Amino acid sequence: MVPDIQRKLGSDSRGLLGYLYGPGKQDEHLDPHLVGTWLDRGVPDPGRDEHATLTRLADLLDVPVNRHRAEGRSRRGGHVWHCPVRTAPGDRELSDAEWGEVARRIVHATGIAPDGDDVACRWIAVRHAADHIHIMATYVREDGRAPRDHGAAQRAQDECRKLERELGLRRLKSGDRTASRRPSSAEKYKAERHGWEQSSREWLREQIRTALAHATTPEGFFDLLETGLGVNIHVRRFTESGDIAGYKVNRPGDVNKEGKPVWFAASDLAKDLSWPQVSERLAANPAPEEHPTARRTRPEHPLFAYAEAIDTHLIPALTDDAGDDGAAQAHIVAFHESITVLVRQVPPELRHQLWEAERALARATVSQTKAKHQATREFRKTTRNLVYLATSGTTPGEGAIAVALAATIFAVQLIQQWHTRRHNQQQADAAHQTVTHLQQAADHAAQCPLATLAQHAPPPGTEHGFARDLAAAVPEHATRIAADPQWAALAGALAEAAQRGHDPRQLLRQAARQRELDTARSPATVLALRIQRLGHQPIPNHRAATARARSTAHHANSPAQAHTPPPAATPTPPRGGPHHR
Repeated sequence: MVPDIQRKLGSDSRGLLGYLYGPGKQDEHLDPHLVGTWLDRGVPDPGRDEHATLTRLADLLDVPVNRHRAEGRSRRGGHVWHCPVRTAPGDRELSDAEWGEVARRIVHATGIAPDGDDVACRWIAVRHAADHIHIMATYVREDGRAPRDHGAAQRAQDECRKLERELGLRRLKSGDRTASRRPSSAEKYKAERHGWEQSSREWLREQIRTALAHATTPEGFFDLLETGLGVNIHVRRFTESGDIAGYKVNRPGDVNKEGKPVWFAASDLAKDLSWPQVSERLAANPAPEEHPTARRTRPEHPLFAYAEAIDTHLIPALTDDAGDDGAAQAHIVAFHESITVLVRQVPPELRHQLWEAERALARATVSQTKAKHQATREFRKTTRNLVYLATSGTTPGEGAIAVALAATIFAVQLIQQWHTRRHNQQQADAAHQTVTHLQQAADHAAQCPLATLAQHAPPPGTEHGFARDLAAAVPEHATRIAADPQWAALAGALAEAAQRGHDPRQLLRQAARQRELDTARSPATVLALRIQRLGHQPIPNHRAATARARSTAHHANSPAQAHTPPPAATPTPPRGGPHHR
């Protein structure tokens, strides 16, 4: 059951009643009638009494408002409070009496009309569909005061959780007050009128996240947002210092009745998009200096490096229960940014599912745990490499994409477990939804690479040798893997790695350590894709490692020298995506 208190008070009681008792925008309203009011009896119902009128009902609701105005105490702003309440898909149909009890409980919980308060606000509940009601109230009490409704939205949610249990309805997850605000009905309707796939609120939120994932500096962030993604921006600065204090954004073409742009404060779109949060994340994106010989052991492809960074940095942060939760939360944020960039690396046929995955995972990036973004410097290097790949025009191979998606799925599964252990149910559910979208994309992406590997499967004699390596490396899973339909692809991956000089048995052990296989749908697929990545890594160069150690020791004993790092390149705007005007 979902209550949706409209944030902005209305100013026309008769107008809202006209909508509630009218046919609806698409003739969807059926049999509109009252199921609850502030009085036990005597309130006219235009849906049941042919002599009752909407004007008469509006006048009754507005009595305290008009009295207040007549006394010269007119309040600023609107006076019409509105809260639709809807059951979840699949729930049973509630009776009018049950809906009336729901309405009474909601106005009590929100402070609009507490039980036993004879001078509370006047309210009604209208039902014009099987699955929802509309609660309408005038926002002036009989004593002329405004209701005490601070925190009403959360209290309504809490009351709905109780009602779900009592009425036998689907029990939704309780929130932690960190979710981004959903678009209002008016915002959705405006998007429909303009032919936009998303409301301005949703569209702007995604553009900011996209710019944030690709930018490394405040200047680059605002330039990409405005020039590359077509968002109108107004930056607010402190008078004395000139430092940035905040920013607000507008979608081109989104104007109010007076033709003026509708601006959204970034913090109103999502708490983690406020300027303090954005600047902290951008500050975690330095361009660290690198020893030249370190490049010799780096994976060849940025997507392989991305998968390796998940193993090296993200997984330890999520699986160390004795570790820093703030660092783990920050790694989830940085990982989400990498997916935002990854969307632009995949072929068009995979892009929709990845967009849906990116949108779903956004909910898992914010919780009551404050993210410590400085802890993600090493992981963010990988995202920067993905950005440069996106702007280079280079098309990644099918094998690299399949490897990256397989690593991404495992990472999101760990994110789901991390949130579950901390009782962040909404975030855990968001991660679960993300896996569903990713799995569809990964299955499609892996078809050709696995078929190619299977075509390069070795002759029976060599394959039997790999089977012995498998039994020695992962004895507890060997029988299941050997019977897996993708065993030939795994054997082909081992053969390619062996040709590059790798030890197949060692690679199998390493791949099995990086990902548990008990929950894998196809353990042979998991190992084949991991070994394909590991097999492309250069064999460790011990002489280079020794040289780096000597060089580090030499510099440690040398006087410090001033060093000015080269300026970071501002990435060009990403191609494609959900930008629609």
